[in-house]
Amino acid sequence: MTFDGAVIREQGVTFAIAVVRHGVLANSAERDQSLSYFHSFFGSIPVVLMEQNSQGTPTWYGRPDLTRFLQNVQVGAIPWKRYTV
Repeated sequence: MTFDGAVIREQGVTFAIAVVRHGVLANSAERDQSLSYFHSFFGSIPVVLMEQNSQGTPTWYGRPDLTRFLQNVQVGAIPWKRYTV
């Protein structure tokens, strides 16, 4: 399995972003399952899930302080990496 994600260090906080397919955030069971999976992958750092609509507009899910921060960040400025599990 592969997924796109990033580890961000900003203002003394380290957190991970994991990209999920469109629709995951609207389904609480899938959203919670995805969060659990990525928490096990990234360890003890907070995880934010991100999905994009057909226009490329991101939707963020995770800790409110982190999602507020990410709303002001250009998606293209994030240091994305392809992870293989």
